[in-house]
Amino acid sequence: MTVTSALLAFSAVAALMTLIPGVDTALILRSAITRGRSGAMLAGLGICTGVFVWGVAAAAGASAILAASASAYQILTYAGAAYLVFLGGQMLYRSLRKKQLPSTEIPVPQSGIRTYLTGLVTNVLNPKIGVFYIAAIPQFTPAGSNALLMGVGLSSVHVALTLMWAAILVFGVRIAGRWLGSAKAVSWMDRITGTVLIGFGLKVALSRP
Repeated sequence: MTVTSALLAFSAVAALMTLIPGVDTALILRSAITRGRSGAMLAGLGICTGVFVWGVAAAAGASAILAASASAYQILTYAGAAYLVFLGGQMLYRSLRKKQLPSTEIPVPQSGIRTYLTGLVTNVLNPKIGVFYIAAIPQFTPAGSNALLMGVGLSSVHVALTLMWAAILVFGVRIAGRWLGSAKAVSWMDRITGTVLIGFGLKVALSRP
């Protein structure tokens, strides 16, 4: 296997991971609705930063330590689960409060830096990404290649695919922008995203290393 063929093979695997609906897709959609194109791309950049951090960490051996230490894995798992449940609960709470607002008043969305950090923290606190890279890096590192450089390369491919998917989602939201920009649509998106986050957080908390 050459470096080029390894990157191409990994692209197919990473593309499937990216396309599967989950927390990342929900966050990007919600940001696109509440903050527009720039907000969605900031959320996508935060998600990509988290992916890149895990990829490099896995290549450097940090994820292998997590895999060997059940305690370290569980601590990170519970921290990530707690954050996801908190974030989802916050969105559900906001969506219920919006019922009390006049129909013409749309709540002010969160700041750009907070949007970015939400995507970043959500991924950094998800040990499943680290486990994915633990399995992927040995499989897609050709003999004689530098594992750290391959980790950076594989992560970069994953990041590029995630940004492309974010752009596609933003384009789809723009097509239905008039309805999605209403206060009612924002409230429903908060409820859907909040429910997804809480459900995923509970799934993570109940998972086994």
